[in-house]
Amino acid sequence: MTQGALAGDIMCGMAVDPTITLATKVSDLPGVGPTRAAALQRLGIATAGDLVKHLPHRWEYHAGQAAIAQLQPDTVATAVGEVANCRWIAGQRRGMKGRFQATLVDETNQLDLVWFNAGYLRDKLAPGMRVAVTGKVAAYRDYLQMVNPKWQPLDDATERGEDGERYHGVYPATEDLTSDQVGKLIDGWLDTLLPQIDDHLPEAFRNERAMPALAEAYDAMHRPGGEDDVKTARRRLAFDELLMLQLGLAMKRHHTRTHFTAAALSCNDAIDRHIRDRFPFALTGAQGKVVREIAGDLQKPVPMNRLLQGDVGSGKTVVALYAMLLAAASRKQAALMAPTELLAEQHHQSISAMLTGSAVRLALLTGSLTPAERDAGRAAIEAGEVDLVVGTQALLTESVTFSDLAVVVIDEQHRFGVEQRATVRSKNADANTIPHTLIMTATPIPRTLSLTLFGDLDVSTIDALPPGRQPIDTRVVGDAKRDDVYTYLAKRVDSGEQLYVVLPAIDEGELGLKAVRSEVELLEQKWFADKRIASVHGQLKRDTRAVIMDRFRRGEIDVLVATTVIEVGVDVPNASLMVVEHAERFGLAQLHQLRGRVGRGSKRSLCVFIAEPTTDDAAQRMEAIAQTTNGFEIAEADLHIRGMGELIGARQSGLPPFRVADVERDGELLRMAKRDAEALIASDPRLQGDAHRLLRARLFKQYREALGLGDVG
Repeated sequence: MTQGALAGDIMCGMAVDPTITLATKVSDLPGVGPTRAAALQRLGIATAGDLVKHLPHRWEYHAGQAAIAQLQPDTVATAVGEVANCRWIAGQRRGMKGRFQATLVDETNQLDLVWFNAGYLRDKLAPGMRVAVTGKVAAYRDYLQMVNPKWQPLDDATERGEDGERYHGVYPATEDLTSDQVGKLIDGWLDTLLPQIDDHLPEAFRNERAMPALAEAYDAMHRPGGEDDVKTARRRLAFDELLMLQLGLAMKRHHTRTHFTAAALSCNDAIDRHIRDRFPFALTGAQGKVVREIAGDLQKPVPMNRLLQGDVGSGKTVVALYAMLLAAASRKQAALMAPTELLAEQHHQSISAMLTGSAVRLALLTGSLTPAERDAGRAAIEAGEVDLVVGTQALLTESVTFSDLAVVVIDEQHRFGVEQRATVRSKNADANTIPHTLIMTATPIPRTLSLTLFGDLDVSTIDALPPGRQPIDTRVVGDAKRDDVYTYLAKRVDSGEQLYVVLPAIDEGELGLKAVRSEVELLEQKWFADKRIASVHGQLKRDTRAVIMDRFRRGEIDVLVATTVIEVGVDVPNASLMVVEHAERFGLAQLHQLRGRVGRGSKRSLCVFIAEPTTDDAAQRMEAIAQTTNGFEIAEADLHIRGMGELIGARQSGLPPFRVADVERDGELLRMAKRDAEALIASDPRLQGDAHRLLRARLFKQYREALGLGDVG
């Protein structure tokens, strides 16, 4: 059966059926059998309502049926004629696809038709048949051509063309369910389903924002009369997605601030001076500004919920420690949670150094501690015998309970989902008193993305690096330059500098990637025979890692070969050199984080990325990392390259992905949605007014679990 014939085997243009509702399972729709229902399920279509929400991912302009002589290149059109000749041409070499060629003629001209890898057409198309073909017209040599057009045999009863111009939606589909089949099924039920859609936005509200009704928007997406119809409809549906998320964030924020309390911590000139005296350097102006913002929050009984962002090396840890020591000054507890054991150990070590000789009691709690050590640590935390706790996700376990937790710092937010954030806030015995929360990230977040992913947070930004920081020279080179790179680096190591070599794997695997263990041997033999080389990775025991990092910090190791365990938190001022192998395999934010391990001392630093990108995205990442060392510019480039779905997919953030909205493109729409959401929640905090009941129901259906709205009630 041909593709054209397949496209006609689904009922379309059917009469309105009052027994079919938005909740009807697709398997119960007339004309949809078990096989087709299973294919629809794979597309995320389980109900008739899902059919309406299954939108085209693009639209093609169809110029309508035309005489062949009137066809224009680069348009999608339908032509009707007679097959003059056809033939199958097999691939000339092994592995080459064959092609089926035909010529369509009418009274005005001829049209060349080509279908690749379509040998089945030898039994379907023959000279003398009248057919209609639809596809994109191209100019090829001296003739017009269509490649892989859709086609349908015609007879006196079925011969008709597309009358006039139209926009045709191209739908997400599967191998066994084509876009045309999906589109015909949707079109056949729209007249039944669209009148059943109730709009959750009042008419006056829509009119003020020039928004169509919800049913009208869906109709225009599926059956647009032109490009303007699609733009108007898309704007409404994108706004809905953004508004729902902003409503959820605003509702959660309002509930937290009105139903929970936090400890109001003391802060005066004496406490401020006492804390600052603990730091080995004076705070920068940017750090001081952020400290004032945080201290202002911590002195209130309203739970702080603040995001602290700053570029790599901007000094966020000291600001976080200031907040933690304010808790200790009020005889409360504070906790800092890091995403990796190495980072937790680094934080513990640097904080211990700054607290030497003080009465503040500090503890480390990670998964690699012995059972006895963990039990003793948990007991001390619960008894209030520990003031500051540094840990990993071990802090999330139910067995960890605090005596009086006042401040929680979560480092590297992108490693923690929404549910984990909520869990760590609920560690106090008193359920109505929750800790102030400070979330840190060294990957600056674009403004539009922060409104989306962190819309419930206040944002503080350290927008300047400490004085004396040297710029980092960045080079991106191919494999052919590897020997030159290491020869140059060896000279600088000879002069007393230290080098990181970062690799994507610990052991060599099937992918042929350079790995830590084998690279150590190569470096020792070829370039650094007389140098002290060590390696660090996630499979080492905690004590072993700590010893190696301490030796590297003291200058007893010249070259440290590592995996990305050193990505964040490692601060060795004399380590001014880095080379990253297989750099094309790392994300852009990760490359920027790695580069941030150098440039922390007085020497001019160098970071070399050795890469052989094989995809456009990888090439763009390499270009971006070479062009700028500014984290905010890196973040914008990352958003542009990866897109919204990658950056805040459900897996990382716990939030459902958007179907229509694009925060990079819809920034103004996002800001309008945020303003509207805040106004709605201010007037009706739980959306329980009659005018908002449907809006509330849809909000809770979408975000109840992801945002923990069940607590709101």
